[in-house]
Amino acid sequence: MSDKKIIALTFDDGPSDTTSMKVLSKLKKYGVPGSFFLIGQNITPEREYIVKEELAYGCDIENHSLTHSDMTTLDAETIRAEIEETSRRITAITGKEPEFFRPPFILYNDTMFENIPYIFICGLACDDWVPEVTAEERARKVLDGARDNMLVLLHDSEGNDNTVDALDIIIPELKNRGFEFVTLTELFGRAGIDKSNAKKIVYTCTDDQ
Repeated sequence: MSDKKIIALTFDDGPSDTTSMKVLSKLKKYGVPGSFFLIGQNITPEREYIVKEELAYGCDIENHSLTHSDMTTLDAETIRAEIEETSRRITAITGKEPEFFRPPFILYNDTMFENIPYIFICGLACDDWVPEVTAEERARKVLDGARDNMLVLLHDSEGNDNTVDALDIIIPELKNRGFEFVTLTELFGRAGIDKSNAKKIVYTCTDDQ
């Protein structure tokens, strides 16, 4: 086991035609993995190759709902349908059911906890869904908040080039600070978290429990 500090880069809202492969290229450039939270309705036959490329590189593929709705407004049956269909599409491509779920808008309630069988994930955010936030500002927010065992919340949504550019700042600087980049699966494995008991916790860091 490494004695380095560890951190996980996570990306929401893909797969996208314009950004997902750019993000993956940056990860490959620096030799680091990532974890991708997919919106089910974005997983089209034309984009399956993106998911396969992410998987082949060793990235985690996780669940971010089917329609990116405010799920706190949905009933139990609709919540289950959103999650099950997204997982079905992911599993059809990857052969592996997701283990993690990021709630759209980071909104959640007891009905969601009771009907979604995955670990809920938040993360250190940098307002990278706001177009006016520059790559430099996004990077600074991540670097200012980074700590051991943390997840970073980013987006590979359509046209989000500022986040692609921010990775050229974030990754080298965190490496300089002694961080090792890992997937969510590895992050939780090293923390020894029993996933079956991770109920009603929304993780930004594996030290959250």
